[in-house]
Amino acid sequence: HEPIQGQGNVSSDGGMVLLRAEGWKEVKMSVFSQVEVKQTAPTPQNPQPEPELVLHRHSYQVGLWDADEMGQHQYLEGSRRQVTLCQRLGSVNDGAPWIDRITTSNYPQAIQVIDWGHASERLWKVAKAAFGDGTPSSQAWAKQQADRLWQGRTAEVVTDLQALDWPHITCLDDIRNSPDYFETRQAKMIYDQFRQAGYPIGSGTVESGINTVVHHRMKRQGRGWERQNAQSML
Repeated sequence: HEPIQGQGNVSSDGGMVLLRAEGWKEVKMSVFSQVEVKQTAPTPQNPQPEPELVLHRHSYQVGLWDADEMGQHQYLEGSRRQVTLCQRLGSVNDGAPWIDRITTSNYPQAIQVIDWGHASERLWKVAKAAFGDGTPSSQAWAKQQADRLWQGRTAEVVTDLQALDWPHITCLDDIRNSPDYFETRQAKMIYDQFRQAGYPIGSGTVESGINTVVHHRMKRQGRGWERQNAQSML
């Protein structure tokens, strides 16, 4: 692949693979993409249209690596694609600490964005736990918070999350820490500003890679993979 021109994006994610001698182990993947921003003409109905984004010319790195080793592979691929010469660089991910750490270390200039699908899905899971699955209250609360988040009103979302009766909510710890998750990542969830500025807000490039390579290709019936063979396949 040639160097990325203009604007680039790097996203990372993980998936699980069953190894015969070790059990389930995490696969880590990063993908670099060139971003084309296409401005759309304003209309009377939409005087400030959001630009259309196209991500292409992807290159992937994936392996049975820990975060630091993944960071090395990510850095080398970024050097090969010359992303430090990009006018702008973004990074869309799910906010996992290991992703934040290696991305910040390798590309401190990157604008990091929490994947919109991940953030909105978390709100629906909170609503289900707090108000019941599929109830009118659950749907109304989740829709209101998702609308606020889409508009960049993250402080209001955090306030309503903190106001829930958490001692009486039965849920997994990953959902229970949602107030802190959103509060500490507000700067990465200003979706209205990101969209207007032409930054991607979805991590579909890396998620589709994990889905195709790991979930569809490597999670098949059998006893699992030998580590060497799994790494070779990846």
